Amino acid sequence: MIRLHRLLVVGLLLGCSGLVHARAERDGRTVTPAPVLAAVPTLAYTRYVLPNGLTLVVHEDHKAPVVAVSVWYHVGSKNEPAARSGFAHLFEHLMFQGSENHNDEYFRPFELAGATDQNGTTWLDRTNYFQTVPTTAVDMALWMESDRMGHLLGAIGQAQLDEQRGVVQNEKRQGENQPYGRVFTLLQANAFPANHPYHHTTIGSMADLNAAALGDVKNWFREYYGAANATVVLAGDITPAQAREKVLRYFGDIGPGPRLSRPQPWTAARTTSTRAVFPDKVPQTRIYREWNAPGLADADATLLDLATTALGGGKASRLYQRLVYRDKLADSVSMSVMPFELASMVMLQVSVRKGADPARVEAALDDELARFLATGPDADELARARTESRATFIRGIEKVGGFGGKATVLAEGQVYRKNPTAYLEDFAMLRAATPQAVRGAAQRWLGQGDFTLVVEPGSDVTASDAAYAKLQRGLPTAAGAPALKADAAAAYRAVASTAERKHGVPEVERFPDLDFPALQRATLSNGIPVVLAERHAVPVVNVELLFRGGYASDGGAGEPGRAGFAMAMLDEGTATLDSIAIARRLEQLGAQLGTSAGLDTTTAYLSALQDQLQPSLALLADIVQQPAFRDVDIERVRQQWLAGIAQEKAQPTGLALRIMPPLLYGKGHPYAIPFSGTGTEAAVQALKADDLRAYHAAVVRPDNVQILIAGDTTLAAILPRLEAAFGGWKVPATPRLELSVPAVATAQRPRVFLMDRPGAPQTLILAGLLAPPTASPDFLAINAMNEVFGGSFTSRLNMNLREDKHWAYGAGTLLRDAQGQRPFLAYAPVQTDKTAESVAEILRESQALIGAQPPSREEISKVKQSEVRKLPGTYESARAVLGAVAGIVQYARPDDYVQTLRKRIEALSDAQVQAAARAVVQPAHYTWVVVGDLNKIEQPIRALNLGEVQVIDSEGAILR
Repeated sequence: MIRLHRLLVVGLLLGCSGLVHARAERDGRTVTPAPVLAAVPTLAYTRYVLPNGLTLVVHEDHKAPVVAVSVWYHVGSKNEPAARSGFAHLFEHLMFQGSENHNDEYFRPFELAGATDQNGTTWLDRTNYFQTVPTTAVDMALWMESDRMGHLLGAIGQAQLDEQRGVVQNEKRQGENQPYGRVFTLLQANAFPANHPYHHTTIGSMADLNAAALGDVKNWFREYYGAANATVVLAGDITPAQAREKVLRYFGDIGPGPRLSRPQPWTAARTTSTRAVFPDKVPQTRIYREWNAPGLADADATLLDLATTALGGGKASRLYQRLVYRDKLADSVSMSVMPFELASMVMLQVSVRKGADPARVEAALDDELARFLATGPDADELARARTESRATFIRGIEKVGGFGGKATVLAEGQVYRKNPTAYLEDFAMLRAATPQAVRGAAQRWLGQGDFTLVVEPGSDVTASDAAYAKLQRGLPTAAGAPALKADAAAAYRAVASTAERKHGVPEVERFPDLDFPALQRATLSNGIPVVLAERHAVPVVNVELLFRGGYASDGGAGEPGRAGFAMAMLDEGTATLDSIAIARRLEQLGAQLGTSAGLDTTTAYLSALQDQLQPSLALLADIVQQPAFRDVDIERVRQQWLAGIAQEKAQPTGLALRIMPPLLYGKGHPYAIPFSGTGTEAAVQALKADDLRAYHAAVVRPDNVQILIAGDTTLAAILPRLEAAFGGWKVPATPRLELSVPAVATAQRPRVFLMDRPGAPQTLILAGLLAPPTASPDFLAINAMNEVFGGSFTSRLNMNLREDKHWAYGAGTLLRDAQGQRPFLAYAPVQTDKTAESVAEILRESQALIGAQPPSREEISKVKQSEVRKLPGTYESARAVLGAVAGIVQYARPDDYVQTLRKRIEALSDAQVQAAARAVVQPAHYTWVVVGDLNKIEQPIRALNLGEVQVIDSEGAILR
């Protein structure tokens, strides 16, 4: 469950000191900080410190009947002792193994209660556990979190340790089986000296994970999982008084834990430039450059965020314009700050265009960096960065929980800076920053001491592994490490609790109803339908132009990639604006815009700040109505598109998903194209401006669109704005695209296709079938069957291959929505030496599902309860509401579809779900695609006698 966590706020701004400090408050006093920028929302909070030292932060938000429960422990991989790298993350996994009073999977009660946004993550400085639950399930969630905080050790033995050790090691294999998957390990090792707490990655090494012992588990728990080292944030439909009473009841009797001594800030800045070359199995050369910088408590971290935004924050940034647009040496450039407690890492990444000289790329980088260090950013660059940061923050706090909602904002501020609303300091710094101040920070930290890593394509696995081992050793130890500093002494103590433990998890007996906005409809003067769902939680309006016709049309046209490529070109230039002008305008408006093609539909999406809605709509209208399709832009995007296809082929999952559709649907079928929609190299190479104009004229037109809106507006307010932007749009004389999707017969026998990936530490297994279309009457029954089989954490496949056998980090099944027959896929990335055994288990589970062990009443009941009870959390955000509206429109569902879902889900019978399993899951007709090291997996798979086995290449051509 390791995730590289970046707050949606100013992704990398939180944690930097600034000009405004929240005033001190008495324990339990509600604080409403004064806004720093008029349009930046402030999060009122109440903070308590319990007698045992646990910190509670509460934020009220009654827009939906849900509460985010977020528990943060101030411990991460930086606290690991020598020879135990990866231990903090391994322990996080063990926290999901049950506790003394709940001897079962941790996720099970939450699935029954309808929890959403549930996960746990470990990073360098913290470990957190979070979930959003219905208001009536808060007691259950707090009981569960407190039971593992206070009552874990009796439930953890050698079997649990060995199980999660295997899961974590497969997580590590899964990450390293991706192109560039070992880069961050090398960057960290060469950024920080060997005695620095950040020298190693959070995932750790295989040797250290193997060495972890049960005694290490118990010592780690006793040292770091005391109440005084924890912060609990409750954000949502709860009052401070209710929250304090509940948290004191469930957590009050947990001991504070020992007084801790903590590592202190240590930038470990380097004074000389160093470099290394790493050959790896990657599709193109990438150049990484890293500088050390002060940690998140230093004002320079915010100034550096502004500097990196100007240098490499998007299309309008200096490095992107120089390397991608002007010199045509790169396909992409990005630069950002990764802020941590002790130090930060400034990261630059360049994907070198095929055929370009990496030395020229580095020379151009050096030139642009020198210019910036000499002059700093201009006023316009700073203004755009401020607006974009404000907009990102506003969008992020619409949700109360998850990876970047209000609970995360408040927790990060409290844990790292003892100030829940520390983000206000960051925005104060943003407002006050001058070009001279930003230039000064860049000169201090980007002027020297960089480490450059050039990752080159190479096919020699042995040579790559040897280079990796050598570079992983990184820097030697260094002088200057600050001494640990003990926490302030405090007389914390546990208090008596009235929480009942011996009878197990509290039952949740009541559940709130879903509050989903009624859809409002209107029509523009030129006949374009408009559908609105009002949501006023944050001042943001989401607009989607939904067109019939997607990249399924590429199959019939014989131009795989045309639809996606055409839509990608829309924001590359209009009759009056070029690509950079569009990018700058979006940053000035704080808007997000995306144009893309799906399987059956094409969309243009806009997220606009409410106070910038009119100019944002005007920009959207210009982009969809007047695309320029200039040759120079087409050639630039073509190279990026081809590089993207190469990246897909370098990833096991991407490669398998390119191959599977033609095998399932048969060549010539509209769906017999890569599921990504990127197409083939040959087709993309052949595309011309006229092809793109033809697709645009056939699909992106006013007689083929519906405008869907969700957010902070009303029909009366937005209709005149839509009329101004789209009311004059004329229907072209060319015919509209009409596409039919014929039905496909089931494969008559099982087929097995093997693809070689020499030296791969894992094998990707896909087993494919075809299911009825999304609009079919048994849609809900099929979805329920899928949840039982592989669609949830406690599904059969995941519990088997991850939790029981720990051969995989995760396994399951998925269904993709489609107008025609939907692809149904069972998937499992597994360790290489368990490939054949995992295939056999997928087959056995499939046969049991439709035979001796059909979905049981208990399994079906759990799925139905979970699906119904998570509805309030599912549609908390306006973006999620917009997605539901799109489904209603696309699949001709009634306007009250979401409001009546509960009744229809509850009405599902066991017999319907079991019949859906028999109709969809047909193991005798599976099409298997297996990607791995054939030297190790081919013969064991052939020995299974599944059916005809063929070896194919990356294009699906049969090799033998």
